Formats: sequence, C-alpha cells, structure tokens
Amino acid sequence: MVVLPYTVAFLLLSFLQTVKIANSQSFIGINYGQVGDNLPPPSSTAKLLQSTSIQKVRLYGSDPAIIKALANTGIGIVIGTANGDIPGLASDPNFAKSWINTNVLPFYPASNIILITVGNEVMTSNDQNLINKLLPAMQNVQNALNDASLGGKIKVSTVHSMGVLKQSEPPSSGSFDPSYGDLMKGLLEFNSANGSPFAINPYPYFAYRSDTRPETLAFCLFQPNAGRIDGNTKIKYMNMFDAQVRVNQIASAKILYQ
Repeated sequence: MVVLPYTVAFLLLSFLQTVKIANSQSFIGINYGQVGDNLPPPSSTAKLLQSTSIQKVRLYGSDPAIIKALANTGIGIVIGTANGDIPGLASDPNFAKSWINTNVLPFYPASNIILITVGNEVMTSNDQNLINKLLPAMQNVQNALNDASLGGKIKVSTVHSMGVLKQSEPPSSGSFDPSYGDLMKGLLEFNSANGSPFAINPYPYFAYRSDTRPETLAFCLFQPNAGRIDGNTKIKYMNMFDAQVRVNQIASAKILYQ
C-alpha cells in the first residue's frame, strides 16, 4: 500500500496493528473476544469502554448484540467475516451484498463501523483455496460497500499473522516470505487503491518466547530497557511493538516499490 491510513495498537491478548507508510495517527483499541466464562453483557462492556481512553474495538466476527451496544458511543468498530465465508464472498457478489445488508446496514452509522476484515490469518493457513480467493472476496465486499454508498466510509482489509514475514530483525531488513509473492502484492495494491489499512496480529509473546536475550521481557512489555539499535539505520527501538510496526512498514514498501 502506498498510504495506509492509521496505526492502531489493540492491547490485550493479541494486537491488531495497522501500518501506515507515511504519517500515522495513534490510538488505543482492544480485541473483543467472546471465548470465556461469565462474560459481562455487551451493554456493560460498552459503558466500561466509554469510561476509558479506548477508541477502537475489534470484533472477531459481527455479533449484532455487541455492534448495537456500541451504538452512539463514538467508538470505532472493526468487524470481520469468517474464513469460511471467503469462498462465497469471492464467487458470488450477491453473497457479499447480503453480508453487508445483514452485518452493516442495520447498524451504521449509529454504530461506527470503520473496517471490515475479510478472514483472519488466511495467508498462513495452508489452505490454498482460501488463499487464492481472499483478494476476490475483499474486492466483492468493497464493491458491495460502494453500491451501498459506504465505500469511502468503511474500509476493507484482512488480518495477517507475523508468519507472512521471512525476515523481521533488524526492522530495516524486513521482508515478506517470497512464496506469497504476487498474492501479497495484490493485497497491498488493494489496500493502497482503497486507502485501507494493512493489519497484522504480531503476538509479542511469541517473539519473547523465542528470544533468550535477558532484556527481551522488558522490551516486549514497554518497560525500561536499553533499547535495540538497528545496525543498518542506527534507529533505536525501545519496545517490541514499535519494531514490529516498522518491520511491516518496510516489508510492505519493498513489495510495492521494488
């Protein structure tokens, strides 16, 4: 993507990171998961969120009760399609229109839906059928939004795992696995053409678990540490999250500009 619109950290068990090549707008959001016991009702969660500085919420699906509960709060909402929806979205534009009619139009704009993520970690799923159909599915969802006059208001993307990277350290050497080749380029070009974010689940815990250096825990947890200098750029990174943001910026730029 040439310009990706914002950078966001969703700081719970995992992170949703949207990367911008140029200027970035920073804010804090959360992942709203529903796998657990004794979860509070969505209305209580919405009130709690309004009492904090949290500005964005990512849902792993499109639960109408949660979307309704967040209405008129001003909180930006990220909703997602299931991986299993991708073949239908890719092959049938009417299925994409139906998905938008069901999951977006009844709630928007009272519920501030800002992004639709088509699938989660599809590129590293080893399901070639899903991988090949991901971009057509995103295009059909985008077209359905355009037909509903929402194309410039709600963005479309997908969420990757850090496994799409071949090289991640130092950040300046960042690159995507070449086996994804033209598929990744197509996704990034879609992001660029539609002004939508590149999204990734970085999971700093996995970086911590595989890095035995004594300062790694503090580096991952935003605690005081000596920082890590990128030998190529001489930029000092003071936490893992900033480094992971940058490595995805660099990898994206290499795909688009080289």
